[in-house]
Amino acid sequence: MTDKIIALVDGSTYAASVCEHAAWMSARSGSPVHLLHVLGRREAAGAQDLSGAIRLGARSALLEELSTLDAQRSRIANAQGRALLEDARALAESTGAVDVTTRLDQGDLIDRAAGRETDAKMIVIGKRGAAADFARGHLGSNLERIVRAARVPVLVAARAFRPISRVLIAFDGGSSAVKAVDHIAADPAFQGLAIEVAMVAPGPRNADSHLDEAILRLRASGLDAQQVVLDGQPEAALINRIEERDHDLLVMGAYGHSRIRQLIIGSTTTQMLIESRRPVLLFR
Repeated sequence: MTDKIIALVDGSTYAASVCEHAAWMSARSGSPVHLLHVLGRREAAGAQDLSGAIRLGARSALLEELSTLDAQRSRIANAQGRALLEDARALAESTGAVDVTTRLDQGDLIDRAAGRETDAKMIVIGKRGAAADFARGHLGSNLERIVRAARVPVLVAARAFRPISRVLIAFDGGSSAVKAVDHIAADPAFQGLAIEVAMVAPGPRNADSHLDEAILRLRASGLDAQQVVLDGQPEAALINRIEERDHDLLVMGAYGHSRIRQLIIGSTTTQMLIESRRPVLLFR
């Protein structure tokens, strides 16, 4: 399977949106979807030998009971994981995804997701995980780890899916921004969409010429691409532009030293992701 979309699903309120975003990308690009649910080591652990942990004459019956409980928890976690994946498959297929596969895995989410990138084109993850639903002012604990470890673009799904027709690319002339432009120009999923490339002034040296080149690259691929130069702080300027023009997707680089790209590792971009009601496609 090549160029698959890896969708990371869990029991959070974002799971449905992750499936729908992955299905939208799959339907438009023809890429298969691989739904992945990873059980943590604690969830996946079966019966354990506790004889070395409980001493001082603990009765063997207690050890057996604890071991049985661990085994039951593991069976329940596996059953829940399989049920979640079946529901996710049904939703993805019903919303247009092609060639959907599922996998229930065990261990560290980042290791499992990053280890399957050799034939992946994108990872889709929710803004928050199951354990973070109560904390509205925070992002999921795995989000930044996935973005840092991934060698492919990461699509951060918003709480609710809405059809994507207008895309805003935050552009600064840096390598990750250029990579984003190249990806969008080559990916059939973006054909027929309105693309706006935004640079926040003052930009880096030669940024204007890079912006012109980006527009030419997108238009050469048959895309309806326009450019705009915004004033102010990048985070406020971009969010305002998204709201004013009713964009459905924000595309930006992750990490780096420019004003836009360094946002993702600081509190400013964290706040952008928290407050934005739109999905964000991140490139490194």
